[in-house]
Amino acid sequence: MNKVFPGEPSIEKEAYQTWISAELAQNLQMLNTYLTDCEDVIFAHFHMRNGLNASFLYLRGSVDAELLDSNVLLPLKNEVAEHGSNIESFKDHINVSDLKTLQSLGEILHDVLEGRPVVLIDTVPGALSIGLTKFEARSVEEPLAESVVRGSREGFIESLTVNTSLIRKRLKTPALKFVSFTVGAYSKTDITMGYIQGIAKPEIIRAVSDQIKQMNIDGVLESGYIEEFIENSNYSPFPQLQTTERPDVAAASLLEGRIIIITDNTPMVLIAPATFWTMMQSPEDYYQRFMIGTLIRWLRYTFFLIALLAPAVYVAVLTFHQEMVPTTLLLRVAKSREEIPFPALVEALIMEVTFEALREAGIRLPRQVGSAVSIVGALVIGQAAIQAGLVSAPMVMVVAITGISSFMMPQYSASIALRILRFPIMILSGILGLFGLILGLLLVISHLCILRSFGVPYMAPLAPISLSGIKDVLFRAPVNKLKTRPSIYSQGNMKRQGDKPDGK
Repeated sequence: MNKVFPGEPSIEKEAYQTWISAELAQNLQMLNTYLTDCEDVIFAHFHMRNGLNASFLYLRGSVDAELLDSNVLLPLKNEVAEHGSNIESFKDHINVSDLKTLQSLGEILHDVLEGRPVVLIDTVPGALSIGLTKFEARSVEEPLAESVVRGSREGFIESLTVNTSLIRKRLKTPALKFVSFTVGAYSKTDITMGYIQGIAKPEIIRAVSDQIKQMNIDGVLESGYIEEFIENSNYSPFPQLQTTERPDVAAASLLEGRIIIITDNTPMVLIAPATFWTMMQSPEDYYQRFMIGTLIRWLRYTFFLIALLAPAVYVAVLTFHQEMVPTTLLLRVAKSREEIPFPALVEALIMEVTFEALREAGIRLPRQVGSAVSIVGALVIGQAAIQAGLVSAPMVMVVAITGISSFMMPQYSASIALRILRFPIMILSGILGLFGLILGLLLVISHLCILRSFGVPYMAPLAPISLSGIKDVLFRAPVNKLKTRPSIYSQGNMKRQGDKPDGK
């Protein structure tokens, strides 16, 4: 395991430089000094058959107490040990397969605080760390943020070991590699990077690994910390790493040659590199028939443009380009705006900000009432605003359609980028008309073409164009036609299908 502890507390640096003494009392005195006021760390003492004193340390609530008593404590109590014995000689008497020898007090602190019990024996230099960790965790269940009609109902949880096993369950190959890191001076959060050897590009593996190693932070509490540290452009509204709670999505990404980053204590797994098109794809695109997948994908592209541009188009046309609207429709819109005291731009800004506030309130409220409050609130406020003459009915319709369109984005982080960019494009349209809208759209497209995710162009395979990659972007080709992996992510084993069912 690669340990990265920049800014580590000085007390821990000192502990790593202190060797475990052969005198139990001295070791316990030092450990008590380091663990002052740590009342969740338990010191338990017992005697062996020949009278030697021994102690074990463990973290309350993180150990399987029944197995600890039967497989560790009972055998050691009955053990007849000689003074000055080697710590390795006690391994055969402990009925646990996961045993580790420790040589420094820092290693003891690290393992105990990770949840592993540690045994110290008088007159014996060294200690034994025992793999009986048992933290409470929720069961594997369906992820709420990425629900699909057809597909796996399993989702990642907050346990790193469970999450890696869910991926290994789907990819039973020794080519699937997991590399571990520990990041955070105080949190010491375990992070695992996964990739398939022979498919993922070595330069991308190296880039991700180097970025994680260079993280200098006191604690990592969620994968979002890592995302901001390793992405290429922090100031871009577009996410450069994909997130998922679904093991099948992570496994599919690995088969394409991408890299996953699993963080302990969070169910959100990062996938790198990411492109604009991966943000627009759903796992269900590949579980349904290809015609349905293609239709839904194009529907998603259409409503992406609606979510980004609909309010701006409405403001630009009403403010500067009324001649573009059919006369009958223009008269109806003008009639609805007769008593509105604000120009179209201000009206749109009021409604959009109100809608965003209602959406955010619905997320923060308890799940049982959140959705009901956001929907009812939107209806009540919208109707009240129309009756009060503050906004027009067409504007409420435009904002409602825009909000529904943004919900079609499979990636929540990508939908946030839409919500952010909608406002500057709307303001440009209110000032410059359709010229401002086109200017804003060109700026967004230019930014997307410049953006990179670990060296991969964000708009690939359309910019730069790759004809082989378009069959899984503009439409979803049948599975039996997707015979090669995307060249932007992978190299080496590019073939996904063989001439025979067994691939030979």
